[in-house]
Amino acid sequence: MSLSASPSGVEILATALFALALLHTFAARQFERLAHSHPRHEGVFHLLGEVEVVFGFWAIVLVLTMALGMGGDTALAYAESRNYTEPLFVFVVMVIAGSRPILEAVMRAVTALSALAGARAAPLAGAWLGLAAVPLLGSLVTEPAAMTIAALLLAPRVFRPDMPERLKYLALGVLFVNVSIGGTLTAYAAPPVLMVAGAWGWDSAFMLATFGWKAALAVLVNASVAVWMLRGPLGTQPAAADREAPARRPVPWTVTAVHLALLAGVVLTAHHPVAFLGLFLLFLGFTRAYERHQDPLLIKEALLVGFFLAGLVVLGGLQRWWLQPLVSGLEPMALFFGALGLTAITDNAALTYLGAQIPGLGEGARYMLVAGAVAGGGLTLIANAPNPAGAALLRRGFQDESIGAGGLLAGALGPTLVAVAAFVLLP
Repeated sequence: MSLSASPSGVEILATALFALALLHTFAARQFERLAHSHPRHEGVFHLLGEVEVVFGFWAIVLVLTMALGMGGDTALAYAESRNYTEPLFVFVVMVIAGSRPILEAVMRAVTALSALAGARAAPLAGAWLGLAAVPLLGSLVTEPAAMTIAALLLAPRVFRPDMPERLKYLALGVLFVNVSIGGTLTAYAAPPVLMVAGAWGWDSAFMLATFGWKAALAVLVNASVAVWMLRGPLGTQPAAADREAPARRPVPWTVTAVHLALLAGVVLTAHHPVAFLGLFLLFLGFTRAYERHQDPLLIKEALLVGFFLAGLVVLGGLQRWWLQPLVSGLEPMALFFGALGLTAITDNAALTYLGAQIPGLGEGARYMLVAGAVAGGGLTLIANAPNPAGAALLRRGFQDESIGAGGLLAGALGPTLVAVAAFVLLP
């Protein structure tokens, strides 16, 4: 499976299946429509219409094809050679961050801050905090956790039936871009930064000084513009989260503290699956013991996202033969825009990982590679690892309960250009 001048048959097969998976991603909404118009086979069409299933499905096709053509041992050896730490981590952090105690703590904080803006402006303030403050919080709690919290916070406020579809896509594009760049204030929160930080000696102080302040400015601009565009629907009708809801007993602070401590432990052991899976098992036991303070956990949604990312790992592992020569042959500015475009069709963490394998890459080229990768992280569902998590939690707010690739691209173009300007034009 090594890089060579001429690709092997299995590498060509993997690239062809990767292309089919991309086409499948863009066609997912059509499968959802077929499910409604052909009820006899709606189960199959619903399955094929789940964006989170796409890459896992085609990864299985790849492994089965390898097993038939090269033998089962070879296929299993390749599958077992992949690193599944990121899919496992995203699954665990999504379940814990989406638990009732943590969400209630965040909601209370957002409600208190929104109230400072006054009753009329509270829905706007809540949406702004979800699109700006929470993505920046991702630099502390990691991007997958920030995406989960922001999506659950924004779902009843912005992604609701009476909101125009174009505005929902705008908000989704801003959320995806802001989460992608909002995790660059530290060296451990954003997957594409994680892939290079150790190899290039980038610590959190370097990230904050080189990337973080620029990203923060872009996040604030994007969120402010989006909320201004949303001011009509948000200002004239209170969001579901702000309407009167059945009173529930508040979660004790001790239970919330345990959840936050476990989330912090998972974040700190993000590179060690044995450790964070152990903490996750402890979390499951704790939620069972204090079930009265819990809502149903996001197991299904998190599993789908993990399946998506694992499939991307399997398929992406055989794309190096064309990605690495393409990346290494570009000048810094061309590398920035090349990374920006390539991120739309391959996970940005995979792209920066390949960049870290290129010997002799200069500081300017390194900056441009990572900046382009994170700036383009909102263009498609597969551009950034947390995007499928957000899509899984928000897709029910869209027509046909499906997120269209074209709508997302249109919604993300504006905030992506703001991120580009921040990383390229600011000193």
